[in-house]
Amino acid sequence: MASAGLGEELKCSVCVSLYTDPVTLKCGHNFCRVCIDHILDIQDQESRVYSCPECTTKFQERPALQKNITLFNVVENFLSTHQDEAVIFCTYCVDSPVPAVRSCLMCEASLCDKHLKVHSKGPDHVLTDPSTSLENRKCPIHKEVLKYYCTKDAICICVSCLKDEEHRRHRVETLIKASEKKKKKMGDFLQKLTTKREKTEERVQSLEEHRKKAQENAVGEAKRVTALFTDIRRRVDDLEKRILSEISRQEEKMSLSLSDVIQNLEIKKNELSRKMRDIEELCNMTDPLTVLLDPDTCDLCDPEEEGGDEDTGGHDGGDRGLELISHILSDIFRGLNATFYGQDPADILLDINTAGNNLLISDDLKTATWTEGNQNNRETAKRFQNYHQAMSCRGFSSGRHYWDVEMSRTGVCRVGMCYPSIDRGGDQSVIGDNNKSWGLYGGQGSNNQCSVKHNRKETQLPHQIFSDRFRICLDYEAGRLSFYELCDPIRHLHTFTTTFTEPLHAALWVCGSSIKILGGKEQLWGT
Repeated sequence: MASAGLGEELKCSVCVSLYTDPVTLKCGHNFCRVCIDHILDIQDQESRVYSCPECTTKFQERPALQKNITLFNVVENFLSTHQDEAVIFCTYCVDSPVPAVRSCLMCEASLCDKHLKVHSKGPDHVLTDPSTSLENRKCPIHKEVLKYYCTKDAICICVSCLKDEEHRRHRVETLIKASEKKKKKMGDFLQKLTTKREKTEERVQSLEEHRKKAQENAVGEAKRVTALFTDIRRRVDDLEKRILSEISRQEEKMSLSLSDVIQNLEIKKNELSRKMRDIEELCNMTDPLTVLLDPDTCDLCDPEEEGGDEDTGGHDGGDRGLELISHILSDIFRGLNATFYGQDPADILLDINTAGNNLLISDDLKTATWTEGNQNNRETAKRFQNYHQAMSCRGFSSGRHYWDVEMSRTGVCRVGMCYPSIDRGGDQSVIGDNNKSWGLYGGQGSNNQCSVKHNRKETQLPHQIFSDRFRICLDYEAGRLSFYELCDPIRHLHTFTTTFTEPLHAALWVCGSSIKILGGKEQLWGT
């Protein structure tokens, strides 16, 4: 061990112990002050010739002893760091304590290098590393050295224990063999622990990566929500300015109009007052001829028959302006509702067993493409005889859901939802041409306009459509089926309101075009 090697370097060559008050001679060798003083005193008495006891370098005068402060600090530091380590000294070195290098279990003594050379080499004298607890290595009953291991009782025993009745028929092994077996078991167990620790480290690493990914996703979602609400606040502020401006414009327009009406009514009121005064004067006259011949009273009529409510100018007190504002707010809140309609799109897959023979369904069951050739699909009870139509595998009988589609600019498309009991043949089976389906459709020649249809009743939408992506939102319990244009901002197109009586399936109709059901990362809005 490194500490043991350092301990050897810190020993005085005279007393073979750790330096005590180390000093240095001119030749560079170090000794304990007491040790080197004792040797120099002997040299002074015998020959008055001084020399280093280690390298025999001679000095003309008794050398001055210089304290080695660095070595002193090293020894002190070594002693402080090894104060818990018991230093075992040779049992036979009485005059000066010398560290032991081996211990004899038979003699129960510790030996330095010098005494180890003359120690008995007999087999009974078992040597071990220096130890102060030699009694623990002997049998507590027979006081003999422990040499065997009883596998049944799992204890170490001596030679005499083998003769006892207690261990006579037990399986015993030498300490070395038993130790090797135990080391092998511990090695196998250590290998299992190592494997388990590696798996645990892999699991920790996987969880750390998962946590990091979750944190990154959370940061991304926070940024997305922050941007969304920033945009909403901007739009609300713009809306507030528009509404306040409209209110101010309506108020100014109404005020000017009412000022004209009030002015006309004031003129009329003054005219009526004049007539009233003239009539009162005539009523007070006593000459009947004057009363009858007065030109202003020749044609008397009911004042209410002359003007009535038309003099108010037809104003309704601003209700029309408030109604306009109400419509604007309604559109805005419908758009916000569409934005937060659901966090994830419904997983819509087309049922290939319902697809008409002119529809080619993609392998991922997300795209329906019109083809001129007949697909010659196997006839099933669910298949539409109308060659252009298909519906989804999944139906919804509760909750709120939405799904998005992308329509090709060419051809004609219809998209919507239907009951599973919809007819599979005839014109009445087309989406919107019966009371079991609701649809949005448009295409070439429509001048960028779409229509919605239910039970053959068609409603032309007033908006021009510029996007090729649409959202269909279902609130089953509320009985609402809504269609939105996925533009920026999202725009509400139409909402059907009814009471649903069957599960609703997604449905589409394609002619000379294709429709793709969007999902996941392909979402344009709400992703």
